[in-house]
Amino acid sequence: MDVKEENKTITIGGENVSPGESKLLKITIDRLPTGTLIDIPVYVFNSKKPGPTLLVQAGLHGDEINGIEIVRRMLAEKRFNVVKGAVIAVPILNIFGFIHYSRDVPDGKDVNRSFPGTKTGSMASRIAYHYVAEVMHQIDFGIDLHTGGGQRHNFPQIRYTAEDAQSAELAEIFNAPISFSSKLIKGSFRNATYRSNKPTIVFEAGESMRFDEYSILEGIQGVLNVMKHMEMILSVEPAKVERNKTIHLTNRKWLRAPTAGMFIPKITNGSEIRKGQVLGIVTDTFAKRTKQIKAPFNGFICCVNHQAVVNQGEALFHVGMASL
Repeated sequence: MDVKEENKTITIGGENVSPGESKLLKITIDRLPTGTLIDIPVYVFNSKKPGPTLLVQAGLHGDEINGIEIVRRMLAEKRFNVVKGAVIAVPILNIFGFIHYSRDVPDGKDVNRSFPGTKTGSMASRIAYHYVAEVMHQIDFGIDLHTGGGQRHNFPQIRYTAEDAQSAELAEIFNAPISFSSKLIKGSFRNATYRSNKPTIVFEAGESMRFDEYSILEGIQGVLNVMKHMEMILSVEPAKVERNKTIHLTNRKWLRAPTAGMFIPKITNGSEIRKGQVLGIVTDTFAKRTKQIKAPFNGFICCVNHQAVVNQGEALFHVGMASL
C-alpha cells in the first residue's frame, strides 16, 4: 500500500496549519502603554504537496512601506496560493515602528540589529527572539523586503551573501535590475538566517515612507520568479515586468558631498554612467560656489539621496561597476 506523502505542518503561536490549509496567525509581542496588545500578523499558505517553505517578509523597519505594499498586493491578488510547499508571508514585522512612522521601535532600538534576540531583553530584542522562535526555524529560504533609509532612494536591487552559494543563486533567480553581494551586519536578520543555514536575500527598492510603483512591481515579479523556480506555483502570469538578466555590481562606493549646500542630481537613478561624467552638483544658495560630483568609473547608479540640503560628507550617490 502506497503512503501518500504530504507537506509538513507549520505551527506558529501554538496554532497548526496542516497541509492543504491557509490561515492568518498572530505572534503576540508586547503591549502599548495603553494596554493595547500588539501582534505580528503571519499568513501561512500550506500546500498538500511537499516542497520548500519560503518566507516573504516586510516592515522589519517600520517606515519602509514599499515591501509592505508588495506583500499586501500579493495577498490581495492571491499570489501565494501555492500548489507545492508553503509560503509564510509577513506584511509588517515591526508593528511598533509602522504605527510611529519610524525605522525603529519606540525605545530607539533597531530590530534588524537585534537578532537572534533575547526573551527578556529590550523591545527590539524580544521581537527578534519571538520571531526566531516561532518562524525562522520552520523556513527553508527567505526574502526580506526593504527600502533605502531616510530620503535615500534605492534603485530596485537584490543583496546576497557572498559566502552562501544558495543565496547567490536565489538572487539570480529573483532577477532584480541590479544585484550584488553585501557584508553581513551583526544582529541583522540575514546574518541570523545565514548562521542557521537558511539562505536569505534582501530586496532593496525605493525610499522610506514613499510608495514607488516600479519598485513594487519589481518586488512582486522577483518573488514570483523564485516561487516559479521552486515549482511552488505553475506560472508567473500575468508578468509585472520583464528583462533579460540582472546586472551584477562590483567595486561599489558612495560618492559624498564635497561641501555643504544644496544637492542637485543631474542623472536618473539606475542609469549607466561613464568615468568623468557629471552626476550632480552641490551649490550654495548665492550661486557663488558650485562643486561637481563626477563618476569615478564606468558603471551604474544604484542609489540617489533625495535630500536637497546636505552637509559635507553626506552620501549622495551609490555607484558600482558591472561585472563581466
